Amino acid sequence: MNKVRKGMPLLEATLPLRNWSDANLLGTFAEGDAAQPHYIHSEQSATDASGIIIALTGHPFLETNSGCQQTNATELLTQYQALGDSFLTTIAGRWALLLLDPQQERILFANDRLGRQPLYYSENEGTLSVCTQLRPSLAPMQAPDLDEQSIYHFVYFHMIPAPGSAYKNVQKLSMAHRGEADRNGVRVTRYWTPKFTENSPGSRTRLKTAVAETLRNAVGRAAHDHATHKTGAFLSGGLDSSTVAGMLHEVQEAGCDAYAIGFDAEGYDEMPYARITAKHFGIRLHEYYVTPDDVVTAMPEISKAFEEPFGNSSALPAYFCAQRAAADGVSVLLAGDGGDELFAGNERYAHQKLFEHYANLPYFARHTIIEGLAKILPAQSRLGRKASSFLKQAYTPLPARLHYYSFLEQNDATQVFLPEFLRAIDTVRPTGLLNSIYHAPEGASSLNRMLFLDWQITLADNDLRKVSKACEMAGVEVRYPMLDDELVSLSLKIPSHWKLPRKALRDFYKQALKGWLPDATIKKSKQGFGLPFGVWMKTHSPLRDMAYEHALGPHNRSIFNPRFLEEAVAQHRDGHASYYGELVWLLAVLEIWLGAHEVAR
Repeated sequence: MNKVRKGMPLLEATLPLRNWSDANLLGTFAEGDAAQPHYIHSEQSATDASGIIIALTGHPFLETNSGCQQTNATELLTQYQALGDSFLTTIAGRWALLLLDPQQERILFANDRLGRQPLYYSENEGTLSVCTQLRPSLAPMQAPDLDEQSIYHFVYFHMIPAPGSAYKNVQKLSMAHRGEADRNGVRVTRYWTPKFTENSPGSRTRLKTAVAETLRNAVGRAAHDHATHKTGAFLSGGLDSSTVAGMLHEVQEAGCDAYAIGFDAEGYDEMPYARITAKHFGIRLHEYYVTPDDVVTAMPEISKAFEEPFGNSSALPAYFCAQRAAADGVSVLLAGDGGDELFAGNERYAHQKLFEHYANLPYFARHTIIEGLAKILPAQSRLGRKASSFLKQAYTPLPARLHYYSFLEQNDATQVFLPEFLRAIDTVRPTGLLNSIYHAPEGASSLNRMLFLDWQITLADNDLRKVSKACEMAGVEVRYPMLDDELVSLSLKIPSHWKLPRKALRDFYKQALKGWLPDATIKKSKQGFGLPFGVWMKTHSPLRDMAYEHALGPHNRSIFNPRFLEEAVAQHRDGHASYYGELVWLLAVLEIWLGAHEVAR
């Protein structure tokens, strides 16, 4: 594996929460000497005469009346002096910061609105540690303990969502959150919540033009240094990657190099669509077909590299893409993540409309006719099972309904986990977490609440973490123009019934780019970089043997019921390869990660 490129985003600090009058300590902070017991280290910092220090990492922009402008630590310190804590709401882009204010005897730390920059923190015996990476933030603690609730969340979500982490006493900020620390401890609050509108913004034509122009400007900002940093793009052939690659090709005088991954497995290969986009714009397309042997080689290293257990198997194709770009001298890759979550492109959004229509039926039609007929259907018949499932979902409120088919919603946790492990678990906490995010935007429609929920759960906690780590491993910086703050702000102005009329996913977005994107791209269904792991395990014995060995490894971890592990492997071997392949992947990744990280369990 390639080493991480020097200069990757980093902010790290270990600070006391008392004894603020010690001037020598303040001098140590400013020097950023990591050999000292208390220090601040970051990509850039600034201080003023009163001793306020701000440490900053990432690519922040300052929102002004004339648009977003690149900013730095010195300018942000001036903003803080003028606006106080509300200065956080004026910062766009990807960033994380820490501010030390000795006059008020407090520490402020925060991340960007969409959680593009992770930030972990821990408090231990009067000391605060903050870091953009998980391991260094554990400096004050010895032998960190594995957090049982977070392992349960990993099985539920296939990753560990904020605000938890893999370790007890270590937290990570959710998107758009700030932490305030003083001698009384740490308090975390949300500093920004989007304001969605359902009012008609005027001309549809003008708004469509604005979407296309804002997209172009976003790609231009993301590639602002392409003259000195060779910039390419991921290209799956979908709406977002095609948009980003096509606009990058037009922004750069030298055109665009794009990187696509294919799979020799039916139903998984999207390379034909990547080729359509490349031909349409004249993009230089670099193709690579991942093989089962590639997975055998890369899976252990990639699983170990994540700060926490991470179960999204598409991390592997993302890594292979980035690796090939790095070999070609590319230092920056633009990714298309975010468009579905801004403009309503996921099938689950449209699926919820069916339940909304059902809820709006007259009581007699629902209760007497439909539910009455469902009761007389044979329970084990195909139609009976479908009717039962539909009615259970119909009476499950959002957002819990979105996770109705989650493994731990469909299976008894007492059969999955050992009793002593389960005693430490709050099994309803995942639903509570989803509710807290879903209901945060005031006055939002159910569609916009789902979008906002996915900004945290699907993007910040999953897809962005996946792509960022894959690129970091390959030695490439990744940027996300689809999450440009101006584009996000514009998406808030599009009414729900324009984003998703009937069940037409991404309708407004597609109309805005019709005639510019290839017709085949606009009409294709969503797929992505999904890995045919379960299918390949059926036919490739080295991959199957490795996966089964690791999946059965947690026998000795005092977490899972051994019978559950054995049945998971048997079900993959004898049952549905794709569904149970995902479960085997999840178990194998967890065991690899646990084996590579020293934790007390």
